[in-house]
Amino acid sequence: MASQVLISASATPPRRWRCGVRDTRKQPGHAVVAVIVRDADVVVIGAGQAGLSSAYFLRRAGLDFVVLDAGNAPGGAWQHRWPTLRMATVHGIFDLPGMHFPEPGPDEPANTAIPAYFAAYEEEFDLPILRPVHVDTVKSTVDNRVLVSGDEGEWSARALVNATGTWTKPFWPRYPGQETFRGRQLHTAGYPGPAEFAGQRVLVVGGGSSAVQALLELAEVADTTWVTRREPVFRDGPFTQEYGRMIIAEVDARVRAGLPPTSVVGATGLARTPAVLAAEKSGVLRRLPMFSRVTPDGVAWPDGSAQDIDVILWATGWRAALDHLAPLGLRGPGGGIAVEDTQVVADPRIFLVGYGPSASTVGANRAGRAAVHRIRALLDPVAA
Repeated sequence: MASQVLISASATPPRRWRCGVRDTRKQPGHAVVAVIVRDADVVVIGAGQAGLSSAYFLRRAGLDFVVLDAGNAPGGAWQHRWPTLRMATVHGIFDLPGMHFPEPGPDEPANTAIPAYFAAYEEEFDLPILRPVHVDTVKSTVDNRVLVSGDEGEWSARALVNATGTWTKPFWPRYPGQETFRGRQLHTAGYPGPAEFAGQRVLVVGGGSSAVQALLELAEVADTTWVTRREPVFRDGPFTQEYGRMIIAEVDARVRAGLPPTSVVGATGLARTPAVLAAEKSGVLRRLPMFSRVTPDGVAWPDGSAQDIDVILWATGWRAALDHLAPLGLRGPGGGIAVEDTQVVADPRIFLVGYGPSASTVGANRAGRAAVHRIRALLDPVAA
Protein backbone atom coordinates (compact mmCIF):
# COMPACT_ATOMS: atom_id res chain seq x y z
CA MET A 1 0.00 0.00 0.00
CA ALA A 2 1.55 3.31 -1.07
CA SER A 3 1.38 6.32 1.19
CA GLN A 4 2.31 9.94 0.80
CA VAL A 5 2.72 12.93 3.09
CA LEU A 6 1.77 16.26 1.53
CA ILE A 7 3.65 19.25 2.91
CA SER A 8 5.34 22.14 1.17
CA ALA A 9 9.11 21.93 0.88
CA SER A 10 9.24 25.71 0.72
CA ALA A 11 6.97 26.56 3.64
CA THR A 12 7.34 26.21 7.38
CA PRO A 13 4.10 24.83 8.88
CA PRO A 14 2.34 26.56 11.78
CA ARG A 15 3.14 25.57 15.32
CA ARG A 16 0.55 22.77 15.50
CA TRP A 17 -0.17 20.07 12.98
CA ARG A 18 -1.51 16.57 12.97
CA CYS A 19 -1.44 13.71 10.50
CA GLY A 20 -4.62 12.10 9.23
CA VAL A 21 -5.21 9.29 6.74
CA ARG A 22 -7.55 9.82 3.85
CA ASP A 23 -8.60 7.08 1.40
CA THR A 24 -8.60 8.95 -1.90
CA ARG A 25 -9.75 5.99 -4.04
CA LYS A 26 -11.92 3.16 -2.85
CA GLN A 27 -11.02 0.64 -5.55
CA PRO A 28 -8.72 -2.20 -4.38
CA GLY A 29 -5.05 -1.61 -5.00
CA HIS A 30 -5.19 2.19 -5.09
CA ALA A 31 -3.21 4.41 -2.76
CA VAL A 32 -4.23 5.62 0.65
CA VAL A 33 -2.80 9.11 1.10
CA ALA A 34 -1.57 10.32 4.48
CA VAL A 35 -2.24 14.06 4.61
CA ILE A 36 -0.71 16.57 6.97
CA VAL A 37 -3.58 18.57 8.52
CA ARG A 38 -2.16 21.68 10.11
CA ASP A 39 -4.16 23.46 12.81
CA ALA A 40 -4.48 27.20 13.40
CA ASP A 41 -6.94 29.53 15.05
CA VAL A 42 -7.31 31.41 11.78
CA VAL A 43 -6.40 30.78 8.14
CA VAL A 44 -6.07 33.78 5.83
CA ILE A 45 -6.30 33.14 2.10
CA GLY A 46 -4.51 35.78 0.05
CA ALA A 47 -1.64 38.19 0.75
CA GLY A 48 -2.71 41.30 -1.10
CA GLN A 49 -3.51 44.49 0.81
CA ALA A 50 -6.59 42.97 2.48
CA GLY A 51 -4.74 39.82 3.54
CA LEU A 52 -1.73 41.72 4.87
CA SER A 53 -3.93 44.12 6.81
CA SER A 54 -5.75 41.17 8.39
CA ALA A 55 -2.45 39.46 9.21
CA TYR A 56 -1.15 42.61 10.93
CA PHE A 57 -4.14 42.79 13.26
CA LEU A 58 -4.13 39.03 13.89
CA ARG A 59 -0.48 39.33 14.93
CA ARG A 60 -1.33 42.20 17.28
CA ALA A 61 -4.18 40.16 18.76
CA GLY A 62 -1.81 37.27 19.54
CA LEU A 63 -3.82 34.73 17.55
CA ASP A 64 -2.31 31.65 15.95
CA PHE A 65 -2.72 32.09 12.20
CA VAL A 66 -1.24 31.36 8.80
CA VAL A 67 -1.57 33.17 5.47
CA LEU A 68 -1.84 31.05 2.31
CA ASP A 69 -0.90 32.97 -0.83
CA ALA A 70 -1.09 31.68 -4.39
CA GLY A 71 1.54 34.08 -5.68
CA ASN A 72 5.15 33.15 -6.21
CA ALA A 73 6.27 36.40 -4.59
CA PRO A 74 4.87 39.26 -2.49
CA GLY A 75 2.70 41.85 -4.18
CA GLY A 76 -0.74 40.36 -4.62
CA ALA A 77 -2.37 41.35 -7.90
CA TRP A 78 -0.06 44.32 -8.28
CA GLN A 79 2.82 42.13 -9.47
CA HIS A 80 0.69 41.13 -12.49
CA ARG A 81 -0.31 44.62 -13.65
CA TRP A 82 0.76 45.66 -17.11
CA PRO A 83 4.33 47.02 -17.22
CA THR A 84 3.39 50.50 -18.43
CA LEU A 85 1.08 51.24 -15.48
CA ARG A 86 2.93 53.96 -13.58
CA MET A 87 2.45 55.23 -10.06
CA ALA A 88 1.21 58.53 -11.47
CA THR A 89 -1.89 56.79 -12.86
CA VAL A 90 -2.61 54.37 -9.99
CA HIS A 91 -6.09 54.92 -8.53
CA GLY A 92 -5.07 55.82 -4.97
CA ILE A 93 -2.83 53.72 -2.68
CA PHE A 94 -3.00 54.04 1.09
CA ASP A 95 -0.52 52.87 3.73
CA LEU A 96 -0.81 49.40 5.17
CA PRO A 97 -1.40 49.55 8.96
CA GLY A 98 1.72 50.22 10.95
CA MET A 99 4.08 51.06 8.07
CA HIS A 100 4.27 54.10 5.84
CA PHE A 101 4.36 53.61 2.07
CA PRO A 102 7.30 55.73 0.88
CA GLU A 103 5.76 57.23 -2.23
CA PRO A 104 7.76 56.25 -5.32
CA GLY A 105 8.41 58.55 -8.24
CA PRO A 106 5.47 59.09 -10.60
CA ASP A 107 7.17 57.19 -13.43
CA GLU A 108 8.00 54.08 -11.41
CA PRO A 109 6.10 50.97 -12.58
CA ALA A 110 3.31 50.00 -10.20
CA ASN A 111 4.10 46.29 -10.66
CA THR A 112 7.48 46.75 -8.97
CA ALA A 113 6.93 49.65 -6.53
CA ILE A 114 3.93 48.23 -4.69
CA PRO A 115 5.20 44.61 -4.50
CA ALA A 116 8.45 45.94 -3.03
CA TYR A 117 6.44 47.69 -0.32
CA PHE A 118 4.44 44.53 0.38
CA ALA A 119 7.63 42.47 0.62
CA ALA A 120 9.15 44.93 3.10
CA TYR A 121 5.92 44.86 5.11
CA GLU A 122 5.88 41.07 5.33
CA GLU A 123 9.47 41.10 6.57
CA GLU A 124 8.99 43.97 9.02
CA PHE A 125 6.15 42.23 10.86
CA ASP A 126 7.43 38.66 10.35
CA LEU A 127 4.12 37.50 8.94
CA PRO A 128 3.66 33.70 8.58
CA ILE A 129 2.98 33.57 4.84
CA LEU A 130 3.23 30.33 2.89
CA ARG A 131 3.59 30.55 -0.89
CA PRO A 132 2.81 29.42 -3.43
CA VAL A 133 -0.24 27.65 -2.03
CA HIS A 134 -3.28 27.28 -4.29
CA VAL A 135 -6.49 26.70 -2.32
CA ASP A 136 -9.03 24.46 -4.03
CA THR A 137 -11.88 24.15 -1.53
CA VAL A 138 -13.05 25.24 1.90
CA LYS A 139 -15.43 22.88 3.70
CA SER A 140 -17.05 22.62 7.10
CA THR A 141 -16.06 19.76 9.41
CA VAL A 142 -18.13 17.79 11.92
CA ASP A 143 -16.39 19.56 14.81
CA ASN A 144 -17.47 23.00 13.49
CA ARG A 145 -14.10 23.93 12.05
CA VAL A 146 -13.27 24.90 8.48
CA LEU A 147 -11.01 22.66 6.42
CA VAL A 148 -8.94 24.47 3.81
CA SER A 149 -7.62 22.15 1.09
CA GLY A 150 -5.07 23.00 -1.55
CA ASP A 151 -2.13 21.74 -3.54
CA GLU A 152 0.12 21.83 -0.46
CA GLY A 153 -2.10 19.90 1.95
CA GLU A 154 -4.84 20.88 4.38
CA TRP A 155 -5.35 23.37 7.18
CA SER A 156 -7.98 23.20 9.90
CA ALA A 157 -9.10 26.45 11.51
CA ARG A 158 -11.71 27.93 13.80
CA ALA A 159 -12.17 30.94 11.53
CA LEU A 160 -11.30 31.87 7.96
CA VAL A 161 -10.38 35.23 6.46
CA ASN A 162 -10.86 35.17 2.71
CA ALA A 163 -8.84 37.89 0.99
CA THR A 164 -8.57 36.52 -2.55
CA GLY A 165 -9.65 39.70 -4.32
CA THR A 166 -10.75 39.65 -7.96
CA TRP A 167 -7.69 39.58 -10.22
CA THR A 168 -7.88 35.84 -10.94
CA LYS A 169 -11.49 36.14 -12.13
CA PRO A 170 -11.68 38.61 -15.04
CA PHE A 171 -15.17 39.23 -16.38
CA TRP A 172 -15.74 38.58 -20.10
CA PRO A 173 -19.16 39.75 -21.33
CA ARG A 174 -20.83 37.81 -24.14
CA TYR A 175 -22.08 39.37 -27.37
CA PRO A 176 -23.56 37.70 -30.45
CA GLY A 177 -20.91 36.78 -32.99
CA GLN A 178 -18.03 37.08 -30.55
CA GLU A 179 -16.69 33.65 -31.48
CA THR A 180 -16.52 34.62 -35.19
CA PHE A 181 -14.13 37.54 -34.71
CA ARG A 182 -10.95 36.98 -36.73
CA GLY A 183 -8.87 39.50 -34.83
CA ARG A 184 -7.42 39.36 -31.34
CA GLN A 185 -9.45 39.54 -28.14
CA LEU A 186 -7.91 40.00 -24.70
CA HIS A 187 -8.88 41.15 -21.23
CA THR A 188 -7.14 43.83 -19.21
CA ALA A 189 -5.81 41.03 -16.99
CA GLY A 190 -3.62 39.96 -19.92
CA TYR A 191 -2.88 43.40 -21.37
CA PRO A 192 0.89 43.63 -22.05
CA GLY A 193 1.15 47.37 -22.69
CA PRO A 194 0.74 49.31 -25.95
CA ALA A 195 3.88 48.42 -27.90
CA GLU A 196 2.62 45.30 -29.68
CA PHE A 197 -0.54 47.07 -30.91
CA ALA A 198 1.30 49.75 -32.88
CA GLY A 199 -0.46 50.62 -36.11
CA GLN A 200 -3.54 48.51 -35.34
CA ARG A 201 -7.21 49.40 -34.90
CA VAL A 202 -7.99 48.77 -31.23
CA LEU A 203 -11.44 48.83 -29.66
CA VAL A 204 -11.40 49.42 -25.89
CA VAL A 205 -14.55 48.23 -24.12
CA GLY A 206 -15.32 49.46 -20.61
CA GLY A 207 -15.93 52.57 -18.54
CA GLY A 208 -13.55 52.09 -15.62
CA SER A 209 -10.12 53.42 -14.77
CA SER A 210 -8.30 50.49 -16.38
CA ALA A 211 -10.08 51.19 -19.67
CA VAL A 212 -9.10 54.86 -19.59
CA GLN A 213 -5.51 54.10 -18.62
CA ALA A 214 -5.13 51.63 -21.48
CA LEU A 215 -6.88 53.94 -23.93
CA LEU A 216 -4.60 56.88 -23.20
CA GLU A 217 -1.43 54.93 -23.89
CA LEU A 218 -2.81 52.95 -26.82
CA ALA A 219 -3.89 56.16 -28.54
CA GLU A 220 -0.23 57.12 -28.88
CA VAL A 221 0.56 54.13 -31.11
CA ALA A 222 -2.76 52.82 -32.46
CA ASP A 223 -6.07 53.90 -33.96
CA THR A 224 -8.41 53.63 -30.95
CA THR A 225 -12.17 53.51 -30.44
CA TRP A 226 -13.84 53.62 -27.02
CA VAL A 227 -17.23 52.10 -26.20
CA THR A 228 -19.07 51.92 -22.88
CA ARG A 229 -22.53 50.84 -21.73
CA ARG A 230 -23.07 54.08 -19.82
CA GLU A 231 -21.80 57.62 -20.11
CA PRO A 232 -18.57 57.75 -18.05
CA VAL A 233 -18.55 60.02 -14.99
CA PHE A 234 -15.39 62.05 -14.50
CA ARG A 235 -14.53 63.53 -11.12
CA ASP A 236 -12.48 66.64 -10.41
CA GLY A 237 -10.35 66.98 -7.29
CA PRO A 238 -8.16 64.56 -5.33
CA PHE A 239 -9.21 61.12 -4.18
CA THR A 240 -9.36 61.72 -0.42
CA GLN A 241 -9.98 59.23 2.36
CA GLU A 242 -13.23 61.04 3.18
CA TYR A 243 -14.49 60.61 -0.37
CA GLY A 244 -13.39 56.98 -0.33
CA ARG A 245 -15.34 56.31 2.86
CA MET A 246 -18.48 57.78 1.33
CA ILE A 247 -18.21 55.45 -1.68
CA ILE A 248 -17.46 52.47 0.55
CA ALA A 249 -20.63 53.14 2.53
CA GLU A 250 -22.67 52.92 -0.68
CA VAL A 251 -21.16 49.56 -1.64
CA ASP A 252 -21.51 48.32 1.95
CA ALA A 253 -25.28 48.78 1.78
CA ARG A 254 -25.44 46.30 -1.11
CA VAL A 255 -23.45 43.53 0.55
CA ARG A 256 -25.42 43.87 3.78
CA ALA A 257 -28.50 43.18 1.68
CA GLY A 258 -26.89 40.09 0.13
CA LEU A 259 -26.59 41.62 -3.34
CA PRO A 260 -23.52 41.17 -5.57
CA PRO A 261 -21.18 44.08 -4.83
CA THR A 262 -20.53 46.82 -7.30
CA SER A 263 -16.95 47.88 -7.96
CA VAL A 264 -15.60 50.40 -5.44
CA VAL A 265 -13.33 51.86 -8.10
CA GLY A 266 -16.23 52.06 -10.54
CA ALA A 267 -18.35 53.86 -7.95
CA THR A 268 -15.72 56.52 -7.33
CA GLY A 269 -15.83 57.87 -10.88
CA LEU A 270 -12.87 58.58 -13.14
CA ALA A 271 -10.29 61.10 -11.98
CA ARG A 272 -9.93 64.05 -14.36
CA THR A 273 -6.13 64.18 -14.35
CA PRO A 274 -4.10 66.46 -16.65
CA ALA A 275 -3.63 63.48 -19.01
CA VAL A 276 -7.40 62.90 -19.07
CA LEU A 277 -8.06 66.59 -19.75
CA ALA A 278 -5.66 66.51 -22.69
CA ALA A 279 -7.28 63.33 -24.04
CA GLU A 280 -10.73 64.90 -23.78
CA LYS A 281 -9.58 67.90 -25.80
CA SER A 282 -7.90 65.76 -28.45
CA GLY A 283 -10.94 63.52 -28.91
CA VAL A 284 -9.29 60.33 -27.64
CA LEU A 285 -11.95 60.04 -24.94
CA ARG A 286 -14.87 60.40 -27.31
CA ARG A 287 -17.11 57.60 -26.17
CA LEU A 288 -19.43 55.56 -28.40
CA PRO A 289 -22.39 53.51 -27.12
CA MET A 290 -22.10 49.73 -26.93
CA PHE A 291 -22.30 47.75 -30.15
CA SER A 292 -24.96 45.05 -30.47
CA ARG A 293 -22.87 42.31 -32.05
CA VAL A 294 -19.37 41.29 -33.05
CA THR A 295 -18.64 40.54 -36.70
CA PRO A 296 -15.75 38.58 -38.21
CA ASP A 297 -14.00 41.88 -38.99
CA GLY A 298 -15.17 44.14 -36.18
CA VAL A 299 -18.37 45.26 -34.47
CA ALA A 300 -21.80 46.55 -35.51
CA TRP A 301 -24.39 48.79 -33.84
CA PRO A 302 -28.20 48.49 -33.78
CA ASP A 303 -28.59 51.29 -36.38
CA GLY A 304 -26.67 49.20 -38.92
CA SER A 305 -23.38 51.07 -38.70
CA ALA A 306 -20.23 48.97 -38.38
CA GLN A 307 -16.51 49.38 -37.84
CA ASP A 308 -13.58 47.17 -38.77
CA ILE A 309 -11.32 46.34 -35.82
CA ASP A 310 -8.07 44.41 -35.38
CA VAL A 311 -8.13 44.06 -31.59
CA ILE A 312 -10.84 44.08 -28.90
CA LEU A 313 -9.56 44.91 -25.43
CA TRP A 314 -12.20 43.94 -22.86
CA ALA A 315 -11.56 46.32 -19.95
CA THR A 316 -14.72 45.01 -18.34
CA GLY A 317 -13.66 44.43 -14.78
CA TRP A 318 -13.51 41.44 -12.48
CA ARG A 319 -15.69 39.40 -10.17
CA ALA A 320 -14.89 38.23 -6.63
CA ALA A 321 -12.75 35.06 -6.67
CA LEU A 322 -14.85 32.94 -4.32
CA ASP A 323 -15.31 29.62 -6.15
CA HIS A 324 -13.32 27.74 -3.51
CA LEU A 325 -15.95 28.73 -0.91
CA ALA A 326 -18.81 27.12 -2.87
CA PRO A 327 -19.03 24.01 -0.59
CA LEU A 328 -20.04 26.30 2.29
CA GLY A 329 -23.21 27.46 0.49
CA LEU A 330 -22.82 31.12 1.39
CA ARG A 331 -24.68 32.77 -1.50
CA GLY A 332 -28.19 33.98 -0.85
CA PRO A 333 -31.25 34.50 -3.08
CA GLY A 334 -29.90 37.82 -4.33
CA GLY A 335 -26.85 36.12 -5.85
CA GLY A 336 -24.40 37.72 -3.45
CA ILE A 337 -23.15 36.90 0.04
CA ALA A 338 -24.71 38.87 2.88
CA VAL A 339 -21.83 40.37 4.88
CA GLU A 340 -21.91 42.60 7.93
CA ASP A 341 -18.64 44.33 8.80
CA THR A 342 -16.68 41.58 6.92
CA GLN A 343 -18.48 38.69 8.72
CA VAL A 344 -20.66 36.40 6.61
CA VAL A 345 -24.19 36.39 8.00
CA ALA A 346 -24.90 32.79 6.97
CA ASP A 347 -21.65 31.45 8.47
CA PRO A 348 -20.04 33.61 11.19
CA ARG A 349 -16.77 31.67 10.96
CA ILE A 350 -16.10 33.18 7.52
CA PHE A 351 -14.84 36.73 6.98
CA LEU A 352 -14.65 38.36 3.55
CA VAL A 353 -11.97 41.03 3.48
CA GLY A 354 -11.36 42.74 0.15
CA TYR A 355 -14.95 41.96 -0.86
CA GLY A 356 -17.50 44.64 -1.64
CA PRO A 357 -16.80 47.75 0.48
CA SER A 358 -13.30 46.56 1.39
CA ALA A 359 -12.21 45.98 -2.23
CA SER A 360 -10.03 49.09 -2.18
CA THR A 361 -6.81 50.09 -0.51
CA VAL A 362 -8.48 52.35 2.06
CA GLY A 363 -11.32 49.88 2.66
CA ALA A 364 -9.02 46.88 3.05
CA ASN A 365 -7.18 48.40 6.00
CA ARG A 366 -10.32 49.16 7.95
CA ALA A 367 -11.75 45.75 7.09
CA GLY A 368 -8.72 43.91 8.42
CA ARG A 369 -9.13 45.59 11.79
CA ALA A 370 -12.89 44.97 11.84
CA ALA A 371 -12.48 41.30 10.93
CA VAL A 372 -9.99 40.62 13.71
CA HIS A 373 -12.17 42.40 16.26
CA ARG A 374 -15.03 40.07 15.35
CA ILE A 375 -12.76 37.02 15.21
CA ARG A 376 -11.64 37.62 18.79
CA ALA A 377 -15.27 37.80 19.88
CA LEU A 378 -16.04 34.60 17.98
CA LEU A 379 -13.14 32.59 19.39
CA ASP A 380 -13.30 33.91 22.95
CA PRO A 381 -16.66 35.57 23.66
CA VAL A 382 -15.89 36.01 27.38
CA ALA A 383 -12.61 37.87 26.82
CA ALA A 384 -14.19 40.05 24.10
